[in-house]
Amino acid sequence: MPFQKGDFILIDYVARVKDTNEVFDTTVEAEARKFNIYSSDVIYEPMLVVLGEGWVVNGLEEKLYEMSAGERKEIEIPPEKGFGVRDPSKVRLVPLRMFKGESNLQPGARVRFRDMLATVRSISSGRVQLDFNHPLAGKTIIYEVEVKNDVKDSIDRIKLLLHRRLPTIPVEKFSLSLTSNVLTIIMPPESYMVDGIQIIKRGIANDVLRFIPEVSKIVFTEEYVRRIEAKTESKEVEEVKEPSSE
Repeated sequence: MPFQKGDFILIDYVARVKDTNEVFDTTVEAEARKFNIYSSDVIYEPMLVVLGEGWVVNGLEEKLYEMSAGERKEIEIPPEKGFGVRDPSKVRLVPLRMFKGESNLQPGARVRFRDMLATVRSISSGRVQLDFNHPLAGKTIIYEVEVKNDVKDSIDRIKLLLHRRLPTIPVEKFSLSLTSNVLTIIMPPESYMVDGIQIIKRGIANDVLRFIPEVSKIVFTEEYVRRIEAKTESKEVEEVKEPSSE
C-alpha cells in the first residue's frame, strides 16, 4: 500500500552527483567511510521523514510515496526537484576589505555574508566573487534509498520526534506515558544541562502536538532524588593478649 501524507518512515540513503559520481551525503557509517566523507560529528542512522513536511528534497519525497517498507530504489532527481537550478543573479562581487579578519577566505570555502551562506568562487583585484546558490544547484542527483521502516504506533512516533531533537541522548532514557490525551515525558538527568534545553522542549512539544493527534497536552517532568550514602557499621575488635609468662 503506498504511503500517504503524514506517514512516519525511516530511510537509509547514499546520495551522489550524477555527472561526477561524487558521494556527498549518506546515513550509513560504512558508506561514509568508504567514500571518505565520514565525520565524527555526524550520527549515522536511518533518517526520520514525515511525508509532506519537506524534510528531504522534493524529487526524493515524491518517489518515497510510491515505495514500501523494505524496498530499495535508485532515484534520479533533476535540479528543479533537487537543490534548484543555478541562478546567475546570485553570483556577486564583494570588496575584499569586507572580509577583514576572515581566516578561511579561499576559493571553495563556505562563508557567511550578511546572514547568508555563500561559496567563494575567486579572489582577485581586491574583490571576492561570492556564489549564493546552493553548492549542488544545477546538478542532477542520484539517491540510492531504502525504506527501513514504516512507524505506526503513536508512542514509537513520539520517541522518534524526541530523538530528532535530542539525538545524543538514548531515547530509552526517557519515560513516556499517554493517558487521557495527556503525554507525560520524564526527562533523564543527562538532558537537564543540555544547551538550549528549554527551546528544544518547546520544539518537541510543537512536533508532538502537530503530528500526534491523540495528544492534546504535554507535561515535561524532571526528577531529583536525594542521595543517601550507605553507612557502614564499625565494630571494635577486642585485643586478645597472650597470657603473661611471669
